[in-house]
Amino acid sequence: MSRNHKEIGSFYDHVYYKHARLTRRLPHHLRRMAARLEPWEGRQLLDVGCGTGEWLRAAAERGAIPSGIDISQVAIDICQRALPEAELYCGPGESLPFENDRFDFVSCLGSLEHFLDPESALREMARVAKPGAVSLLLVPNANFLLRRLGIFYGTQQADLREDVRTLAGWQELFELAGHRVVRRWKDLHILSWSWIRLGRWYLWPIRAALALSLPFWPLSWQYQVYHLCEIKK
Repeated sequence: MSRNHKEIGSFYDHVYYKHARLTRRLPHHLRRMAARLEPWEGRQLLDVGCGTGEWLRAAAERGAIPSGIDISQVAIDICQRALPEAELYCGPGESLPFENDRFDFVSCLGSLEHFLDPESALREMARVAKPGAVSLLLVPNANFLLRRLGIFYGTQQADLREDVRTLAGWQELFELAGHRVVRRWKDLHILSWSWIRLGRWYLWPIRAALALSLPFWPLSWQYQVYHLCEIKK
């Protein structure tokens, strides 16, 4: 079924973020990642698909100047309360309301696969990035072991729009749109009690086993993978 941005925005406002609230405590994995990617002081950061702004907040704590865009007005309202100084917009990632050559760092974490036109969004990210800027992209892997075994079928958003590619397929798309991959690493945020205890209690042992085994799986079996890229202008 074809979708449009209005339908997608409505889903995120009324379903995905229906119960979202501003939380003061940031996920530990985002704080670790912000520390890993220092220095941030004075750097202009744009997060595309910023949601409620947790990643922006983690980087802003270390001195980043935050900007963001998300298709959900509910998410943007929460993000603005958390980051009143941030420049935030509600809209699709395929059309960014920012000038050329502005940002030092552009990110899109766990969102690109849900965009109607991922290539256009990537080209827009390259357009608004400064020469020499970097991007950080987190995307799902079509070769995720549980997907290949027929145990996992996608996220809550899959019925709406979820474009899942192999790591090679994502890299080809990134480089076509001006993002040259320089480093990749595993997304291990599920190594936490908060993730393990999601859902019904009788699934907790299964989730715990998955979380504890993930660090030992090769990159090609991972659920999601981070890609750090140089943006080619």
